[in-house]
Amino acid sequence: MSFENLKRNRASAISKLVSAAAGDSGPSDKKSYVDERIWKPTVDKAGNGYAVLRFLPPAEGNELPWVRYWDHGFKGPTGQWYIEKSLTSIGQQDPVSESNSKLWNSGNDRDKDVARERKRRLHYVANVLVEQDAANPSNEGQVKLFVFGKKIFDKIMDVMQPQFQDEDPINPFDFWEGASFKLKIRNVEGYRNYDKSEFSSPKALSQDDDELEEIYGKVYDLNEFTDPASYKTYEELSSRLALVLGESSASTQAFRAIEEVSEPAPMKVKPAPEIASASSDDDEDDTMSYFAKLAQED
Repeated sequence: MSFENLKRNRASAISKLVSAAAGDSGPSDKKSYVDERIWKPTVDKAGNGYAVLRFLPPAEGNELPWVRYWDHGFKGPTGQWYIEKSLTSIGQQDPVSESNSKLWNSGNDRDKDVARERKRRLHYVANVLVEQDAANPSNEGQVKLFVFGKKIFDKIMDVMQPQFQDEDPINPFDFWEGASFKLKIRNVEGYRNYDKSEFSSPKALSQDDDELEEIYGKVYDLNEFTDPASYKTYEELSSRLALVLGESSASTQAFRAIEEVSEPAPMKVKPAPEIASASSDDDEDDTMSYFAKLAQED
C-alpha cells in the first residue's frame, strides 16, 4: 500500500494482524549469516545486551509486516551439518520432517531423541528501525531485518490483544500509534533469555510525515521470503540429508520407490510433535548462525 493508504487505514490494522497470526501459513527466509540487511544484537561477556527497536509496517505489496519460516540444523554421523530451510514453510513435504515422523513413531526412545535433535526451528522476520544500539552505534537510525523466535513474537501478540481491561491494544507496527521495543537480553543457564524485553508506551515514531515516508521507503520487501524459488527441491534436500547421514542418495531413492510400490495405500503416520529442545527458542537464531558457519567449513 502507499504511504497515504498506510496512514489512513491504520485503525483496522490490529484485528487484521491478529487474525493473520492465528492462521499464518509460514513463509520462508532469505537469511544468511553474512546478510548485511539483518540486524543482530550484541551481548557483553556476561551474556547481557540491550537495544531499542521499532517494528515497521509492511512494504507496499506485502500483506503482513512479518514472515515466518522453519529450518533444520543438526550434525550427522558423518560429521557434516545439515543446515537447510524446511519445505513445510511453504506447505510442501520435507524429507527431514518425514524422517522425524518415522523416528518418532518407531516406539524406540533413542529414535525419539534423534527426532528431537533434528526438529524444525521456527523463525520470524520483520523490518525494524534500530533506535538504540550502544554496542554498534552505526546501526542506529537504519532500517534492518530482524530475525527472532516465538518468545518475542508472543510479546508482539500480547500487546495487540491484551488480557486485562486497563490495557488498550497496540499495533507495534504502526508509525503513529505504535511503540518501541526494548530488547533486553540475559544469560540464563547458558542460554539467551528475552523475558525482560518489553514495549514502551505508544508514541508516534515522528511528527514529521516526510521523515516517516523516508523511513517507509527503506522498508524491505518480505515477499522474497515466501518465494518457493528460494528453497531447494525435495530431491536436493533428500540428497543432502543422505550425504549428512552417510547414506547414498541412490539407495535412498530406491528405498522410497520400493515403499511406493509395496504400499499402494500408505499408512497414515502420526507426525512427530514439535518438542522443545534444551535450548531457548530465542537462542535458535544465534545457534543457526553458528551451524551455518560450521557447514561452510565442511
